[in-house]
Amino acid sequence: MSFNLKGRSFLTLKDYTPQEIKYLLDLSAELKKAKYIGTEAKNLQGKSIALIFEKPSTRTRCAFVVACSDQGAHAEYLGKGDIQLGKKESVEDTAKVLGRMFDGIEFRGFKHSTVEILAQHSGVPVWNGLTDLYHPTQVLADFLTIKERKGYLKGISFAYVGDGRNNVANSLMIGAAKMGIDFRIVSPKELFPTEELVAYCRSEAAVSGASVTVTDDVKLGVSGCDVLYTDVWVSMGEEEFFDERIRLLKDYQVNMDMIRATGKEECMFLHCLPAFHDTKTTVGLEIFEKYGLKEMEVSDEVFRSKHSAVFDEAENRVHTIKAIMVATL
Repeated sequence: MSFNLKGRSFLTLKDYTPQEIKYLLDLSAELKKAKYIGTEAKNLQGKSIALIFEKPSTRTRCAFVVACSDQGAHAEYLGKGDIQLGKKESVEDTAKVLGRMFDGIEFRGFKHSTVEILAQHSGVPVWNGLTDLYHPTQVLADFLTIKERKGYLKGISFAYVGDGRNNVANSLMIGAAKMGIDFRIVSPKELFPTEELVAYCRSEAAVSGASVTVTDDVKLGVSGCDVLYTDVWVSMGEEEFFDERIRLLKDYQVNMDMIRATGKEECMFLHCLPAFHDTKTTVGLEIFEKYGLKEMEVSDEVFRSKHSAVFDEAENRVHTIKAIMVATL
């Protein structure tokens, strides 16, 4: 079954049906195969894409740039200091200007309201590369990676372990609820997702056959899981919370004991990256010197193990972002 998504923005998975999400995942797989065997068509030839980045990025920026290049489009990177977004020019006025010049706009930044205003006033498709509430392009890459390794999504048991109310956890829960996944948030109570979002996801789960569990019990939460997922304990712009997050999350590190606690020999590990699994980064070394932690949200042993699919997952950002642009342009 095909879908006409032309002209649609991609701000949150709330806006997409399970059938539309499946279509995007299938299109991602087709485009990936075409790239690998050298038969990829230039579906976006002549298109110009604006990439607005309030927050810097490795995977999101590179994925959009490579996807545009592969498909024949021109990508223009607009960093925090390159345009007057919200400073000397309102988001609404910026949207109206960019919409006259570009065929599509990607936004990665802080307030979700910013990407909503861009979509409302630009007149072209707008894609959410990350906001404080949601990270939907990441979740498509996660789901594609699971399908590649496991062969299916519906019925997968999936635990997100860590900060249960960040943008990745929010989007994973929405996507899982729509796609029939047994989904668990495993988190300290202080970091549980909002009751409103959990209620929404449970209403979606009632239709799809999914289940949504929120628990602070690690053993209960990960038992029987096919997939374990985590994210950094402190998101960009929240660095002042390291003391609090380390105190709350030190018992929620994904390590080999947790992998064994799933009871699944082929348990899969995912992480949206970057990951603090050693001291080979400036931040990692600073945390070690201050707190004595060599690893944070995931142990180096798990990160480098057979269970880890994090680099397949990172590559799949290209293919799923490409599918979103092709489908909506």
